[in-house]
Amino acid sequence: MGFWTHKRVVVTGGDGFLGRYVVALLKKKGCRYIFVPRKKKYDLRKLGPIKRLLRETKPDIIIHLAAVVGGIGANRINPGRFFYENLIMGVQLMEQTRLFKIKKFVAIGTICAYPKFTKVPFNEDDLWEGYPEETNAPYGLAKKMLLVQAQAYREQYGMNSIFLLPVNLYGPSDNFVPQHSSHVIPAIIKKCFDAKIHKDDSITVWGTGRPTREFIYVEDAARAIIIAAEKYNKPEPVNIGSGEGIAIKDLVGLIVKMTGFKGKIIWDASQPDGQPRRLLDIRRAKKEFGFKAKVRLKEGLRKTISWYKRQKEFFQT
Repeated sequence: MGFWTHKRVVVTGGDGFLGRYVVALLKKKGCRYIFVPRKKKYDLRKLGPIKRLLRETKPDIIIHLAAVVGGIGANRINPGRFFYENLIMGVQLMEQTRLFKIKKFVAIGTICAYPKFTKVPFNEDDLWEGYPEETNAPYGLAKKMLLVQAQAYREQYGMNSIFLLPVNLYGPSDNFVPQHSSHVIPAIIKKCFDAKIHKDDSITVWGTGRPTREFIYVEDAARAIIIAAEKYNKPEPVNIGSGEGIAIKDLVGLIVKMTGFKGKIIWDASQPDGQPRRLLDIRRAKKEFGFKAKVRLKEGLRKTISWYKRQKEFFQT
């Protein structure tokens, strides 16, 4: 508890899906000085607002969660935007962190940074063994450049910057609405409930269902970030995952069963599958700062579906 009591912490993206859980956990741990920059006042794509943010808040630690992100559809539509905005936010923020002599910078990367055909489970040492899956490459490479910057700044300037690689997140208050920006779990949950409401006899799912994925419950991911911010101070990147893999076809089957949808699943093979396989080697996180995910996939899905169902019932009353 004592570590966070007097720390001044800036959480970029603190009003987003993951950010809200990180902020809530910081408060629970006794952090009294948490600042969440809002885009309207602090546009992190621009140098002036970044400098103003750091002058006004004087943080000890920056946790950089802010990102422009979405599912396969969003990545296909916005490759240039996703590359530029993610890169420019991170690069300028980390440079100003150095110039303002802030004690620690926690950069959040993405599993999309891994090569398309990385051997499973993905080990952090394999990050540079090939090009990322094409659909997500601009976003993945933009985030991976923050690892290069963090390591270079540590070597030249002695700056304490760490780089974490969370696997796909899910959980209550995820993004369920936009057609192209939702990730697979919220997208399928929404499809199932919408089909039940409209009495549709089928849902259509992108791809073949053959790829495998790993997911981490958002509360677990937030806990990993807070522990790493407190305890980890090395240049090597660290995977943040659950270690539990599942084929997309099996995942969809689970969600269909849990939501009570009785119709047919139509697989649209004309749409991309994305990366063929995803599963992280999670040993480094356990070894370096003692992190292990607590919430298994089925339990997390139940919690997420239950939350979403309550929202649907609220909006329909």
